[in-house]
Amino acid sequence: MSKIRCLAIGTIAALLAVAACSGGKTAAGGGKYMKILNVSYDVSRDFYKEYNPLFIREFTKKHPETDLHVQQSHGGSSKQALSVANGLPADVVTMNQSSDIDTLQARGLIRPNWQSRLPDKAVPFTSTTVFLVRKGNPKHIRDWDDLTRPDVKTVFANPKTSGNGRYAFLSAYGYGLKTSGGDETQARQFTRAILNNVPMLENGSRAATTSFTRRDIGDVLVTLENEANFVSKKLENGRFEIVYPSYTAAADSPVAVVDKNAEKKESQAAARAYLEYLWSKPAQELAARMYFRPSDKEILARHKADFPDLDTFRPAELFGGWPQIMQKFFADGGMFDQLTAERKPREQ
Repeated sequence: MSKIRCLAIGTIAALLAVAACSGGKTAAGGGKYMKILNVSYDVSRDFYKEYNPLFIREFTKKHPETDLHVQQSHGGSSKQALSVANGLPADVVTMNQSSDIDTLQARGLIRPNWQSRLPDKAVPFTSTTVFLVRKGNPKHIRDWDDLTRPDVKTVFANPKTSGNGRYAFLSAYGYGLKTSGGDETQARQFTRAILNNVPMLENGSRAATTSFTRRDIGDVLVTLENEANFVSKKLENGRFEIVYPSYTAAADSPVAVVDKNAEKKESQAAARAYLEYLWSKPAQELAARMYFRPSDKEILARHKADFPDLDTFRPAELFGGWPQIMQKFFADGGMFDQLTAERKPREQ
């Protein structure tokens, strides 16, 4: 039988070293030994920690001759994409915005048809941007307007390196647009007022979570729904609660095979199977239990208590696509940089 082992390695150097012996070796029992590397965003780690052994068990039933191992690498989504572009030998990427996968496509690592090779435009589940506050909501935070108050300190990840941070920024700006009747000047001012209350910007989402929950920085954490639920119900049960804003961004979690790497390592079949299994009933059920909104409507309905109906928008639809979003908001000198330079942080 195959040995099930899910490895989490924190440094690119270690992963590069291990990757040198990842493909096509002979296992101790005479079968084929194979490792695949999933490079993913920060707050997906808890899902994939449970998904990997689930997938390996199913894969082993069909391919008993292969001793398959799965490695994980997690960090800010765009930082992870840059690592892959610079040589981190991912077989698959599981990100939280399509622009990071498009970056790898532009580098020639992923073929252009990646969204059409899997169901639902290669998005097995989604999330949305919410608030995590301390138990009892002592600052009475209800909506984005409260994050502009001088007595409220807000924590979220850096939009320059984190997809979660981008969704937080775009949610605030989108709310500002909606409540101002589409006035971009007012939306900028509103978003800047929130940034004035941000004491620090962590590179990744989990680091932002740690700053809020363990270091007691800030009054509210703006993060994805799956992370907020996981923290409040599993990691820190009873210490925090979720607040759903009246209008917020929906966050996709697109996935793709890194074709160039998988072909070089001869792992294409395992890499494809790894991603395709995300749409299986067991994987969709696991996603729901880990507080991602599954694409399977029947499973989503069974977990409706965890997923209230929300007024959401998709950033790519509201702002004209991720290439335009990246250029307007997050490129060097873009709106985020401009507002960050203009902001006047309040005293802690």
